[in-house]
Amino acid sequence: MDANFLCYSLELVAGSGNVLTIEQRAALQTSLLILKKNYKFKRVLFWGKILGLKRDYFIAQGRGEDELKDRINLYSFNCMDWFLLPPATDSMIEKVSKAPKARFLGDPSYVYEQKVHSRDEAVEEAMIKVSEEKRLAVTVHHIDEEVTVVPRGAFIKNPHGLVQINRSFGGLSDSEARKLDNFMHFSEPKNEKRKSIHEMGECSPAIDFLDVLSDDIPKGSWSLQFECTSKVCVLRSLLWLGLTFYHMPMTPQHGYIYIGDGMKNVNLPFML
Repeated sequence: MDANFLCYSLELVAGSGNVLTIEQRAALQTSLLILKKNYKFKRVLFWGKILGLKRDYFIAQGRGEDELKDRINLYSFNCMDWFLLPPATDSMIEKVSKAPKARFLGDPSYVYEQKVHSRDEAVEEAMIKVSEEKRLAVTVHHIDEEVTVVPRGAFIKNPHGLVQINRSFGGLSDSEARKLDNFMHFSEPKNEKRKSIHEMGECSPAIDFLDVLSDDIPKGSWSLQFECTSKVCVLRSLLWLGLTFYHMPMTPQHGYIYIGDGMKNVNLPFML
């Protein structure tokens, strides 16, 4: 959620239990503005909080000229001092996938170790070592890729290929906000499903360049509800429990936040 509307936005997602203390809100409002100035970000978002056994990680995300590609993630323990997260590379993602799956501790220097067994007896067992800081970077990357949400039309791709905020976006109507077809993943499109001629006729390349939530597999991985006397549309992910998105129909107000343990709900297909 945008740092400029942090307190207001937190009230709209409080129904999920996603709340911060008064001290944390005050610290974030100050430190995120300083963060934006020091790193020369176009925009700063409070991404959320990953719960640890000893300490929690508060995550902020800076956006550049291209909202989709120019992203820098930072973490903090006290909402004041921020540290850069390394970008999630393919080799890092592969290492983390082989590391033990457990709750975060809250210690970036902690190293997870896992022996990788080989079927070939002549090959020695390899030891995979991954720091918690790298695991945190990969977890934030996966959540960004799989469950971050924006309303249809909130972002536009200009002729130069840059994805930017659509200043003319006035919000979805009440009826549109009740359909998953009008909400999109804010990540590089992966779905190669071919659309019918009728569907293509209703699409605009400038705003329909992202994957829609209704195509997600498994079906039923999103919970859509109207809260605050039916004035706010709230989407919750059942795949990454803790991801909450909100949108106020007929206004450009929207955003998302993740507050959870950083563990993917891999049992979801068996729970539906």
